[in-house]
Amino acid sequence: MTTTKPSAPHQILDPSLLGRPVHLLHLFAAQLRDDLSQAMRLVMNRRYWGGFQVEDVECSRTDSADEAGRWLTYDAPSGVIGFSLERKVLLSVLNFRYGRNKSDATGAVDAAAVRVTATEERLAVVLGQQLAATLAARIALNLPGGADAVKAPGAAADFKTAIGSPPLKGGWLVCVTLTDIDSGSPGKFWFALDKQLMAAVLSGLLRGRAQAKKPSRGLGPLAQRLQVALNGRLITKEVPLGSLFDLQVGDIIPISLHRADVLLEESRLFTAAVSEHKGKLCLTSFEDAE
Repeated sequence: MTTTKPSAPHQILDPSLLGRPVHLLHLFAAQLRDDLSQAMRLVMNRRYWGGFQVEDVECSRTDSADEAGRWLTYDAPSGVIGFSLERKVLLSVLNFRYGRNKSDATGAVDAAAVRVTATEERLAVVLGQQLAATLAARIALNLPGGADAVKAPGAAADFKTAIGSPPLKGGWLVCVTLTDIDSGSPGKFWFALDKQLMAAVLSGLLRGRAQAKKPSRGLGPLAQRLQVALNGRLITKEVPLGSLFDLQVGDIIPISLHRADVLLEESRLFTAAVSEHKGKLCLTSFEDAE
């Protein structure tokens, strides 16, 4: 793993962001929850996350100047993402990836009894890259032209990794709650958003709200936009079955053309007069059917 100089990108939200739609952050959290659930089901990620299920995602301000745990940072296109993972979750992923002991399948991992290994540290970096890429993609998708800017899942490894510092008090955290499917043990991991990322999140929510309120242009009343298929029944004639079987090629069935029936499905709505216009039969003089 290549590390760079430790950084502290997690700052208190810029005062210029006050008044933005913070009350809509639950919508972003719901979107991210779906994205993370889907990302964990991908073939490339299932080997790590196949034993876990995302339960909840919550956005909140940090109320402490020190968030326990080891923090990493990843350079995203629109800012820097901080990442921290509960060690018991990391060890559970490690066991799932390299073969869980079946006798311990129903119990939670005792993190205090397991020493830190280089494999565990490398796995934390890989998991952080995958999850940070999912977060960055969600933020980009909510912005104008974001769909074109989202990279393929394989680009997660392109995120530069550094040893990070805990977020400052008043910064923004995204807390993700997981459940180990085998043991039922809950766990958590966190994203820390710098002020640039938080501005992008709120801008995406403003765009979504504006689109929801934007009136549809060029659309008339529903009665004018709703299209239905009408069938015209021009002729109805009853013929005895014996006469029908006696018909020969060239025989003529005498009919008289009166008002036609206009039907919606099998329901008779109107009657109409049959007329000719430029060699075509047309219906006119509609009247409601009794």
